[in-house]
Amino acid sequence: MRYYFDWDPNKAKTNRIKHGIGFEQASTIFLDPRMISVFDTEHSEHEDRLATIGIDGNGILLVVVHTFQQLDADSFAYRKIKKLNLILLSKI
Repeated sequence: MRYYFDWDPNKAKTNRIKHGIGFEQASTIFLDPRMISVFDTEHSEHEDRLATIGIDGNGILLVVVHTFQQLDADSFAYRKIKKLNLILLSKI
């Protein structure tokens, strides 16, 4: 499966200041073969949200809250991450 990431630049800047990690780095948890995603029922009133925990490319354990939509383009399946919100950081 291939992923296409898309986020609001203003939200990305706010999260980088707040957490010290950018969405580009946070998105690398989706390459972690041991990542785990769970449905976020508490925050899914208007759209389905997932919380995913995984290790990023720098060895930092992250929890990322996100939404996604499935896209089909030229027989390839893409998962478009619509929103990416960093909610927890922890060094391993």
